[in-house]
Amino acid sequence: MKTLLFQVILAAHLGPLAPEAPLREPQMAASSSMVGLTYGAGNGIYFRASYDAGKTFSAPVQVAAGGIVPLSRHRGPRIAMIGNTIVITAVTGQKAAEGAHAHGLPSDGDLMAWRSTDGGKHWSAGAAINDVPGAATEGLHSLAGDGKSILFAVWLDKRAKGTKLYGARSTDAGSTWQKNAPVYESPAGTICECCHPSVAIDGIGQVLVMWRNWLNGNRDMYLARSADGVTFARQEKLGAVSWALNACPMDGGGLAVSGAKVVTAWRRGENVFLAEPGRPETQIGTGKDVALAVNGDRTYVMWVNGGAIEAWTGGKAAALAKAGAFPSMTSLPQGGVLAAWEQDGGIEIRRLE
Repeated sequence: MKTLLFQVILAAHLGPLAPEAPLREPQMAASSSMVGLTYGAGNGIYFRASYDAGKTFSAPVQVAAGGIVPLSRHRGPRIAMIGNTIVITAVTGQKAAEGAHAHGLPSDGDLMAWRSTDGGKHWSAGAAINDVPGAATEGLHSLAGDGKSILFAVWLDKRAKGTKLYGARSTDAGSTWQKNAPVYESPAGTICECCHPSVAIDGIGQVLVMWRNWLNGNRDMYLARSADGVTFARQEKLGAVSWALNACPMDGGGLAVSGAKVVTAWRRGENVFLAEPGRPETQIGTGKDVALAVNGDRTYVMWVNGGAIEAWTGGKAAALAKAGAFPSMTSLPQGGVLAAWEQDGGIEIRRLE
């Protein structure tokens, strides 16, 4: 095993709630005093809090439950913190979709948001973000906040023929959501149908959205920006090389901002690339299911390679675990990042410095 350029600290292992309900799709957000963790298990969405940078976590609190809760291929819940408010989003439905490509999705799913103002002990009733019922049945979405009052959710939308990219902004920490705004519609009739989008809000309030497009036979990553969360412009392809593929890789990559710096990481073929907008991409590894975080001037990337979890920073990569799936990361105010992934029916958590 190669030596990493950061220290790996064992943080926590969270076991499954029951053998038939493994913990799926972990996602995290951090504030100055808390790390919030959300994941799915069975037909429920759960939350746990850590007050020691991820070394220990509180008992799980069920945020919500649904008849159908998609928890495959990056379809799990998302989390953001706005002041003392925690917001979790997920797609839930009651009726299962039918057909060979259903993938356990609902036919009546909506993108729901729940809020807590007491550290995650109690949660509000869910409120639908998509304003056309059933538009978010694909289950793939992302959520970001500015840490003050603004949130932005983006999702793959099916309100019309073809898969499009839609979003919605909240200016009151998730109490209400504005009218849905089209982020991007491919002239080919659809964007990549099963790759999750990513979203970030920079220091001046600009919303940045990344997605995998389907244009001219290529499945390339694109980035769009918006000053108001309503009108998106400057749509640009990421990377210099294209990926000609008549299939969906079901892998959307990661997006992060630090000051004025925008960083993206994603998969093309069997390789993992790191790229800044307007610059050529750099291959940093081999694998899929890429996660990304930035803390100060340091960039951290994780992915799955042949079933193993690998991490990269400072130009070098090495394995973190021999087996795992669907890694995620969040930067910590104390420095470094917290990483989490599925393993043996539970969730493994590490602090990387």
